[in-house]
Amino acid sequence: MKMIVGLGNPGRKYENTKHNVGFMVVDELAKSHGATFKKNTFEAEVADFFINGEKILLVKPQTFMNESGRAVGPLMTYFGVYPEELVVVSDDLDLALGKLRLRQKGSAGGHNGLKSIISHLGTSVFDRVKIGIGRSNNKTVVNHVLSSFNNEETAIITDTVMRAKEAIEDYIETDDFVQTMNRFN
Repeated sequence: MKMIVGLGNPGRKYENTKHNVGFMVVDELAKSHGATFKKNTFEAEVADFFINGEKILLVKPQTFMNESGRAVGPLMTYFGVYPEELVVVSDDLDLALGKLRLRQKGSAGGHNGLKSIISHLGTSVFDRVKIGIGRSNNKTVVNHVLSSFNNEETAIITDTVMRAKEAIEDYIETDDFVQTMNRFN
């Protein structure tokens, strides 16, 4: 089993914001595999599908970004998912807009959603797919991550979301995150 967690904030107000690229990636995975998200008792929307007999869980925490671990930790316990079966998809301010970076472990790098997951799991060793949203020179961090993409940015981020989806599918098929990192980084 693998659990793919897209980070974001729930609600229409945040739908197309920079902080919600994780949601965008898992939405594309669900669409590609005919999976439907359903709310559950773990403060998350969950969808699932099978590839080569392996169950793939797609998760969108509904706790708001800063409390993502509050949904992810209990879901992992409930489904018996180990940290090495977890992939977290998030935005990254320190990467240029549209840059894709896969990592196997690391610090939260100031990302509150990752901080929350690390805190709830008690480990920072899990796979990550980071999508660059860049920094703004004229907005605070909060205003930047909660802002929508403009038309030019939308074209770039749409391509990156699709590449992130392809990278995750590659990982699911090969079961080798290092190999996928080498292909997509």
